[in-house]
Formats: sequence, structure tokens, C-alpha cells
Amino acid sequence: MKPYLKRAWAEVSLVQLRKNVEIIKSLNAPETEIMAVVKADAYGHGDEHIIKCLANDCGIRYFAVSNLDEAIAVRKFCNDAEILILGYTPPEYAHEISAYNIIQGVVSMKYAQELSKNTPNPIRCHIKIDTGMGRIGLRSSLPEECAIEIAEIMQTDKISVEGIYTHFSVADSDTPDNIAYTDKQEKFILDTYDKLVSMGINLPHIHFMNSAATCYRNSSRSTLSRAGIILYGLHPDISLDIPDGLAPVMELKAVISQVKTVGAGTCISYGRTFSAEDEMRVATVTIGYADGYSRLLSSKGEILVHGKRCKIIGRVCMDQLMIDVSDVPQAESGDIVTLIGRDGDDIITADELASLYGTIGYEVVCGISKRVPRIYVD
Repeated sequence: MKPYLKRAWAEVSLVQLRKNVEIIKSLNAPETEIMAVVKADAYGHGDEHIIKCLANDCGIRYFAVSNLDEAIAVRKFCNDAEILILGYTPPEYAHEISAYNIIQGVVSMKYAQELSKNTPNPIRCHIKIDTGMGRIGLRSSLPEECAIEIAEIMQTDKISVEGIYTHFSVADSDTPDNIAYTDKQEKFILDTYDKLVSMGINLPHIHFMNSAATCYRNSSRSTLSRAGIILYGLHPDISLDIPDGLAPVMELKAVISQVKTVGAGTCISYGRTFSAEDEMRVATVTIGYADGYSRLLSSKGEILVHGKRCKIIGRVCMDQLMIDVSDVPQAESGDIVTLIGRDGDDIITADELASLYGTIGYEVVCGISKRVPRIYVD
């Protein structure tokens, strides 16, 4: 069976991906390169096709991932990529990090020493500084102290430090307090880097721009722009606009399996949470929460059918859901419907769905399950 004939599928536009890359490049200074964040299966878009398109068509050399398995996958698809593991790798896998020529994020002297003990070969590293995210990284009260600690880590046997980096926690906010907080984070890492230079340590990389910073506070001093969610056309925060031209790369489709007319008082789906007030036409759609379409969208979400919005009625089931198609008389079994994406003049985005049940667009696209095939449109 061809993938597009299955019950539910995601269409991924490589054309739009390439457009997004060009827009992101235009935001950055000439000396700043994009580091494409492709963790979590390229944010649910499918790592192989996304990575190959970014490397072969867009000239992307730098990639960021969460863990060693993801890093090895990137290496498989792109032999000459520069790959940074942003998160933790157990020290006993240090030899694999070296063997696959991966760059490991180092968060402390202790971690550097543990990595060193577990491999006979040098390990390339970027050192993570916790400037205010409170997650992982070196934590110092003064940039000078941080620089001294970095210099000490650099003396660790088999640890080859090539850069420092940090992560902004509220760069996607335009409130005065949060802007000041991000200013403080940026100043700390810049002062740390400048102190290293004064000590005679000139590292090739300092990077601190995530998607939000790339859009809203771009800095030529960041050698890399870690483009994550904007690469896929979604908002770092739905309350702030993203640059013109950036658009979602993924659409989510399914089909109508049955249309029926029900009378007043008919209950729909589990729990009898919905009961028809009048006679209505109900369509069953072949997607559910096991596909990553959240149960929290029950009686909240809308689906595009022939370009018109149709409300979900009752609870989303594991593999199916029901919608009211009373205002779409032409709706029938076999029709393709759009859960995320454009149909006619209307569009439903992952960000919109996220706002309906209190999450972010990241979670929506990352949550689309593996049983939903990805179809690549080029």
C-alpha cells in the first residue's frame, strides 16, 4: 500500500524547509552559521530526509542533537557533518563519541574527567555554561571564575575544547523583565569568552542564539545560530510574530471513513460527553491519540473539510475521532481532511492546536507518532 493511501499521514514540504533556511540565513550575520537542531526525529518531521535536505540542498554543516543515538543517526546520513550533543552522554560511551567524531557538551570538570577515563582518544567538546536556565552547565557567580574553570577543564587529558555555549530561557518574551534577564545571560557568556581571550585562549565557537534569539535579538558575536523550531516554521512563542516567509513544513492529514445522520439525543464517543441537540451529520475520521492527535482536543479542536472548519464532537479515541459535518453537505467517505495545514483559504497550525490545550507547538509536532508515515513533498 502506498503511504498516501493509509489512514493518516504527515506531508513534509522540503520546498518550505529550504525557504525557511534561506530566511534564517538572512537574519544572521555573514560570520554566523546555522546549527540545525534535529533532535527528537527532527522535531517529529523525520530525521533522515530533513538532515539530507539541510546538508545537501541548503549547505548546513552544523547539527545539534539531544543524545548519542541521534548523533550517530546524523553521522549516518551526513558523513562530514559537525554534530553537537547538547545533552548528557553516559561516560562509558566516550569511546563511541570519539569514534564517530561527535562533539560532546561538557557541563562540569567532573564530567570531563569521567569522559577522559573512558576513551583512549581525544574527545571534541563544547562547554555548556548555565547563565540562568538552571538546567545543566558550569555555574559561576562571575565570568572571571567561569573562565578559570573552563581553562582548568581544558587541561584535562583527551578533552579538546572547541567552544562555549549557553541557552536562553526567556528570549521568546518581550516583557522588560525578561529582556533584561536575557541581556544578563548574554553579557555573562560574552564576558566569559572575552576573559578567555585575555588569558590567551581563543576558541573557535561561542554560541547562544536559539530560535527565539535568532528572530528577536540576533547577535553577530554568536558564531552559530541554533535554529530549532523556526526551522520547521513554528513560533518560539505564539504571542510573538516570526519573520515573514517562515511557514510550517508539516501538514497532518487523514480521511473520513463514514458519514452518518444522527437524531437529537444521540451520544457520541466514550463517556457520553457529547449529545446531539438536533439532527446532525457526523463524520468519523481515521486518526486518534495513538497517532499523536491529543485527547485533550476532545470537543475543542477543529478539522478542515473541503476548506471549512468542522468541530470535533465527543472524545478523541485511540484511532478515530468524530466531527460535525452538518455544514459540509458534500462531505463523504474517502474525503481527505486536514488536521494541521491549509485547505482552501483557511489554515490550522500546530501552534493553534497547542493553544487549545495549554502546550506549545513543539510538543504537538514532536508528538505525532511513528505509525503516521511521513510523505516528503519536493
